[in-house]
Amino acid sequence: MVSKMKMTLAALASSVALGTPALAADLVINFDDLNPGPKQGFEDAVAKFKAENPDINVIVNINDREAHKTAIRNFLTADAPDVTSWYPGNRMAPFVDAGLFQPVDDVWEENGFNEDLAAIKATMSRDGKIWGVPYSYYQWGIYYRKDIFDLLSLEEPQTWDELMSACAKMKENDVTPFTIGTKFLWTAAGVFDYINLRTNGYDVHNGLTAGEIKYTDERIKATFTNWEQLINECGFVDNHASMSWQDAIAPFANGDAAMYVMGNFAVDGFKNAGLTEDQIDFMPFPTINADVPPAEEAPADAFFIPANAKNVEDAKKFLAFVARPDIQTEWNKTIGQLPINSKADISDDKFIQEGFALLNGATGLAQFYDRDAPAAMAKAGMEGFQEFMLDTSKMDAVLERLDTVQEEVYN
Repeated sequence: MVSKMKMTLAALASSVALGTPALAADLVINFDDLNPGPKQGFEDAVAKFKAENPDINVIVNINDREAHKTAIRNFLTADAPDVTSWYPGNRMAPFVDAGLFQPVDDVWEENGFNEDLAAIKATMSRDGKIWGVPYSYYQWGIYYRKDIFDLLSLEEPQTWDELMSACAKMKENDVTPFTIGTKFLWTAAGVFDYINLRTNGYDVHNGLTAGEIKYTDERIKATFTNWEQLINECGFVDNHASMSWQDAIAPFANGDAAMYVMGNFAVDGFKNAGLTEDQIDFMPFPTINADVPPAEEAPADAFFIPANAKNVEDAKKFLAFVARPDIQTEWNKTIGQLPINSKADISDDKFIQEGFALLNGATGLAQFYDRDAPAAMAKAGMEGFQEFMLDTSKMDAVLERLDTVQEEVYN
C-alpha cells in the first residue's frame, strides 16, 4: 500500500511538473539615466531582450546619474542587482579592487568581443581580467556656430595660435568666444582634459589621474598656463559659475558666444534651443604641441555584474545581448551616440559621422576627468578648476591644494 501510494504521488508530481510552465527567473537591472533619449534607448533594448528571452522576468530600476553615483556602493554591498550600469577605466577600479564586480572574460571570449570591442578592451580591463561590457561612447570637442564663423570669414582653427587669432576676431565683433556653465563643475573638467591632452599627451594625462604625477609638476603647470591664455585671450561667458551646462546653451543659441567645449549629447539641446544643423558644426580641439599625438575625450557607458548578483547566468546573457552589433546600432541611433562594436552601423547624422572619424584616428581615448580620477580626487580637482577659471591668480594655490588631496586619496 505504501509503495502504491509513493508511485501515485510521484506520478502526480510528474504530471504537475509537465503541465505547469517553469517559473520565470528574475533579472534585476539598475540603469543610470532618466533623460528621455537614454531612457528610451535602454527601455527599447530591454523590450527586445524580453521578447527574445520570454522565460526571463526582467525588473528594471532607473535612476538619474547623480543619485546612481551616490547609491551604487550601498546597493552593491547590501542588495545587489544582477546587472548595473557604470563606467570603465579608473571609475570602475574601486569596485573591482573591493571585490564588488565580477570578471566577465568568458562573455568576451564566447561572443568574439576581444575582436569586436577591441578599441575599449584596455579600458574595461584591470588586473589582467575584463570587468564589464560597454554599449556606447561619444566624442567631445568644440561645437561652434558655423553661421557666425562664416559671417566673420573664419575657418576651423587647427592650431592653438589659429584659435587665439580666431578669438581675437570674435571679440572685435562683440562675440564671446566660449560659452560654458560650471555650476556643476564637470564642464570645466572637459576643458582641462583637452588642454592637458594637447599639451602633454595621453600618457601624462593618465599618469595624473592615476595619482602618479603631481599637480605641481611642471608639465601640469604648463597646462594651466595654456588654460590661462585661453581665458585671457579668448574668454568665457560671464557668470558661468551660476549656470548649468544647459543654461550655457542660451548664449550659444542667441549668438552671444560662438563655441562650446562639450560632448555630443548636447546637440539635441542646441536644436531644442532653435538652432538648425546648418548653424552648428563640430571640430576637434586644436593642436597645442605638434609633438603630442592626438588623443581624444570619449567617455564610454557600460554594464557590470555585481559580485553579489543572484542571477549570474541571465546577467551574462544580457551583457552579451547589449554588445551585439544589431543592438548597439539601434540603441546608439536612439541616443545619438556611437556604438563600440566594430560590426555595428553608425547613424548618418553628421555629428556622429564626424565623431566616428575623429575617434578612429585617436592615439588614445580618455574617459573624462571625473571617470578617470577617483571620486574624491575628481571632486577636489573640479572645484579647483572652477576656482581657477574664476581667478587665474590662484593657480599655484589650487595646484598645491590638489597635491595635498592627491596624497590623501591615493595613499
